[in-house]
Amino acid sequence: MKKTVLITGAAGFLGSHLCDRFIAEGYKVIGMDNFITGDQKNLKHLDHEAQFNFINHDVTEHITIEEDIHYILHFASPASPIDYLKIPIQTLKVGSLGTHNLLGLAKAKNARILIASTSEIYGDPLVHPQTEEYYGNVNTIGPRGVYDEAKRFQESITMAYNTFHGLETRIVRIFNTYGPRMRLNDGRVIPAFMGQALRGEDLTVFGDGSQTRSFCYVTDQVEGIYRLLLSDYELPVNIGNPHEISIRDFAEEIIKLTGTTQKVIYKDLPVNDPMQRQPNIDKAKSILGWEPKVDRAEGMKKTFDYFKSLTQEELYKSEHKDFTKFNK
Repeated sequence: MKKTVLITGAAGFLGSHLCDRFIAEGYKVIGMDNFITGDQKNLKHLDHEAQFNFINHDVTEHITIEEDIHYILHFASPASPIDYLKIPIQTLKVGSLGTHNLLGLAKAKNARILIASTSEIYGDPLVHPQTEEYYGNVNTIGPRGVYDEAKRFQESITMAYNTFHGLETRIVRIFNTYGPRMRLNDGRVIPAFMGQALRGEDLTVFGDGSQTRSFCYVTDQVEGIYRLLLSDYELPVNIGNPHEISIRDFAEEIIKLTGTTQKVIYKDLPVNDPMQRQPNIDKAKSILGWEPKVDRAEGMKKTFDYFKSLTQEELYKSEHKDFTKFNK
């Protein structure tokens, strides 16, 4: 009998790639999304896939699924500053109420659940690179606090279910990930730079560009998540690429890759924007036998090829959704 996995946030960037991976591995996949930030086109290729079923649902509302579920992957959440600044209350709700609903479902189904946490729980770190034992440096009432604290609470309630109910839980702390199906207008570094390059705009760097990021290609990220789900390890694990680069140098790398002639312009650094972001992946190496395989040059070329394939309408469109109902 095929095992069934429920993936929330299925129409998102990472969620859609996870759907593909689990279908390829022979699972029956139930995807769930309410399209607040996800995109139906990310799942279009699965329209006629017999092993895939989609449910349009908001995970902050009660979830009822009749069939057996063996695994749950909770990836429903806004994941970029532009998104969670527009929908701060929904961001907090999906990390709290949504996670509570899914943990309850996992308990009822006797299913193992993997929670998608984030490197943002480390805030603007005072430890570098960041290990899983670092507690973080987070401004709870700053503009980024709605996302950071949602994820920190998510980890806490997950471990409470693990400890009190004996639920099988896994927690992945995801560092910057990139690849096809990212949204050009979501505010993250790579789609922002590539969108500007393709539109002939100057590349915007915030601050002086000395802040660093570490970018992991999506297939590597999915492999790490897959291994963690099937492992016996219950504490958080960093999954990301430890090869660090400054944003200023990265902008120049994008200009070279795209063959454009734009210059880099500088704007004020957003409040609480982390100055360093680099994962320590010793646990992933030792426990999961995992480390990234795709180097940045290869991954960036694949990602740029994807963005080049977008239509002019997609290249220039911006979000005009009414988010009012999600902020109640």
